[in-house]
Amino acid sequence: MTLEHKFCPPQARLEVADGCEISGYASLFEQADQGGDRVLRGAYRASLEKVAASGNRIKMLWQHDPMQPIGVWDEIREDAHGLHVKGRILRDVARGREAAALIDAGAIDGLSIGYRTVRASKTADGGRNLAELELWEVSLVTFPMLQDARVGAKSDDPADTTLRVLTTPFVDAREALRRD
Repeated sequence: MTLEHKFCPPQARLEVADGCEISGYASLFEQADQGGDRVLRGAYRASLEKVAASGNRIKMLWQHDPMQPIGVWDEIREDAHGLHVKGRILRDVARGREAAALIDAGAIDGLSIGYRTVRASKTADGGRNLAELELWEVSLVTFPMLQDARVGAKSDDPADTTLRVLTTPFVDAREALRRD
């Protein structure tokens, strides 16, 4: 059994509140990632039901490293756009403190899923349509495979809001350069 990873740069940025609560999209439906794969609507349904019935949780990892859990996902659900996640980075974990600081600084902004393919079909362009996935983990990552699975910051501190407004043009320019 092979575990695969999909790096998803946030379309709806991963939001951070109070330095530890995060939310965003780990996967977006019908969007081709850098490998040409598209996750179809409903691909996570059976897996999420199975995890809920067992009382287990999908793990929150740092860079897909199973030796580095950094928090917990309190909510993982499919909606019209994709796989939405909401959780807490644990500040009592050294890597969790580092992750929160890196997200706040804008150095880390990607999400990626770790999964096993249950059902998929090949596409004409060499990619795959992923119809059913067994979700194992959602990681915070440096480089997501899906360009629209990203982390964004949110704070109630007016200074943070001002800084974000001032840096937005630079972030947008960086994204434009990546696309070129």
